[in-house]
Amino acid sequence: MEKKDGFVSARVEKILALHTTHTPNFLGLYQNMGFWQESNYGKGVIIGLLDTGINPGHPSFSDDNMPPPPKKWKGKCEFTGNITCNKKLIGARNFVSGSTDPPYEEGGHGTLTSSVAAGNFVDDANVFGNANGTAAGIAPLAHIAMYKVCSNVGCSDVDTLAAIDAAIDDGVDLLSLSIGGYNAPFYDDGMAIGAFSAIQKGIFMSASAGNDGPLSATLSNEAPWILTVGASTHDRKIVATAVLGNGQEYDGESVLQPTDFPHDILFPLVYPGLLDQKAALCSSGSLNSTDVKGKVVVCDKSGGSIARLEKGQTVKDAGGVAMILINLEIDGDGTLAYVDVLPTTNVGYNAGEMIKAYINSTSTPLARILFKGTKMGFKSAPSVISFSSRGPSLASPGIVKPDIIGPGVNILAATHVSVENKTGTDLTFNIVSGTSISCPHLSGIAALLKSAHPDWSPAAIKSAMMTTADQSNLEGQPILDHRNQPADVFATGSGHINPLKACNPGLIYDIQPHNYIQYLCGLGYTDKEIGLVVQQTGNCSLQVSIPEAELNYPSFSIILGPQTQNYTRTVTNVGDASSTYVVNITRIQGVYIVVEPTTLVFTKVNQQATYSVSFSQTGGITGRSVQGAISWISNKYVVRSPVSVKLE
Repeated sequence: MEKKDGFVSARVEKILALHTTHTPNFLGLYQNMGFWQESNYGKGVIIGLLDTGINPGHPSFSDDNMPPPPKKWKGKCEFTGNITCNKKLIGARNFVSGSTDPPYEEGGHGTLTSSVAAGNFVDDANVFGNANGTAAGIAPLAHIAMYKVCSNVGCSDVDTLAAIDAAIDDGVDLLSLSIGGYNAPFYDDGMAIGAFSAIQKGIFMSASAGNDGPLSATLSNEAPWILTVGASTHDRKIVATAVLGNGQEYDGESVLQPTDFPHDILFPLVYPGLLDQKAALCSSGSLNSTDVKGKVVVCDKSGGSIARLEKGQTVKDAGGVAMILINLEIDGDGTLAYVDVLPTTNVGYNAGEMIKAYINSTSTPLARILFKGTKMGFKSAPSVISFSSRGPSLASPGIVKPDIIGPGVNILAATHVSVENKTGTDLTFNIVSGTSISCPHLSGIAALLKSAHPDWSPAAIKSAMMTTADQSNLEGQPILDHRNQPADVFATGSGHINPLKACNPGLIYDIQPHNYIQYLCGLGYTDKEIGLVVQQTGNCSLQVSIPEAELNYPSFSIILGPQTQNYTRTVTNVGDASSTYVVNITRIQGVYIVVEPTTLVFTKVNQQATYSVSFSQTGGITGRSVQGAISWISNKYVVRSPVSVKLE
């Protein structure tokens, strides 16, 4: 093929993986007031989603109160029949290779993500009566365009890249991709290549960080021109409490809250793993020789191929009356709300250890599950859930990734098939978790920012989100991880999204496409490899090559040896015309940081200022990573950049 005229490149096709009623309020978005009203609910903005298709008849995609699509829109609708596109769902196309079917939902994922990003207002949304309220996407008046790139065998990166190109031509303003699954240099990463084409046209792109945490360096979608989104909790839980015979109670979660389950009867409690370690996971057939009839059965969660529903079905088939599903140690104490086939609660690892200790302490262990329904106001939120993929970035260690975290745990979202066996026109929603769900939250917020600031570049929108992100939970304490320890920068990135502050960030760090080319040259890519990314001839001999940490990024990731390193950043004033900012440096153990100048003075909007930062070792500490922050503070704004330093 290389010998053919017109040949550019070839690479092996890769199959990628698929990575609400309350979260708008949790994020400070309320109807008829504040940022939601100021941004006009994302009116006129077009969000393109690449996913498994969509259910066009779901009420989340009603076009009530929707304006017509912008005149620039050139997209297509491939649905046939009476239920088709409208002023909300303005385009739908199928890019799955070999398929000529309309882009109807296949698996539920695309309907979920679309509803979270930009679903319309739907009253009385709930699952089994839980999480009841008015469901809405983050940008409820934004338009949706669905590009189906995934089938039941996965998502081809070739199909994904083709869909991105089409979405650019169709006229989308933003792209939201809750897919990914492998680490590769950017010239061999279809998502990175497609995203670069998008940002060259002023199109913002957010993507899920991946669900392979909490192990380090497990990220997807790492390119600096992509907003890489991790998952966090919010302050609502659907509580199911394990009550033991000794009076101890351990809160867990469950979507299924049966009203006919006897709350006042203590049943025998059994942990099959005490006798047979294989039975600890409650895999199919593993309880055949264990007496669990009429008992509450403790099962260990598993990260492998044993599905949660398989565990519940195994317990039910063996005669168990209920299941307590216990996190593995790696999962920590973050719990997930599930729909199961029998009464169940998912409890954290530490609670599970106490339950197992109780079973060992008595010859007649007893338990019941008390279903308490939807509860609000959990002050430990937001926290980072265990599955959210962690940094550092392997493709570019000089860029902090993920960029940011947002709600991605126990989110009520639209689905194409009822988990309650509803039929006809009944509302169909489910409770779901994943960075797949946190990503469209951020996509929706980007749509609001685009509506409020139509002249902002993709990098400016990204900077506004990152530099204003929250560092604390609702108790005012540092954001915690799944172990109840302060979460590090490779879990949170810049922090938890704060839409209200992002709309008015004070200063932004802007980046133009040619700056990314300089950065790619600094990565040591060949001209040919750079050409594959930027879709034009690359020539580093004609560019000013810059190291990774010199990219005008809203964060710093430094690999620091004995030599002092110096970098610069340029900020643009988008706040008050007359303003003064003073630097504040969070002290980092083992690192000496100098910022010059220490004061930035602005006299007009869009004025720029440049500062330099030097990093040097103070001695005595090597072989570890440390973190802190550099903030610019005025009487109105705090513009924060996280700093990660690996001491060598």
